[in-house]
Amino acid sequence: MPQKVQNRIPRWYAIPVRVLLMTFIGTLLVFAVSLLGGIIGTVIVAMSRGVQPNMTVAYRHVALPAAVVAGGIIFVLALTMEIRHFRQSRALAAIARVS
Repeated sequence: MPQKVQNRIPRWYAIPVRVLLMTFIGTLLVFAVSLLGGIIGTVIVAMSRGVQPNMTVAYRHVALPAAVVAGGIIFVLALTMEIRHFRQSRALAAIARVS
């Protein structure tokens, strides 16, 4: 016996929630990875010069700008993808209602 598939009606108010969540998680991930790279780079440069490493450089000049730029890019891409998905889901739901 074939099962009837129930289609969800797409809701526009779910778009900002998903976009902000993806942007937040992606920005945190980029911040963490760039901070690790900044710390490793700062330690290597400090060891090669024979001075104490200044870890604020890793935060202020490496990780924070990288996270801000990546956050903006992730926001625009996530918004574009979610809007495209919403329009496609709405069209498919309309086709399913007709048939």
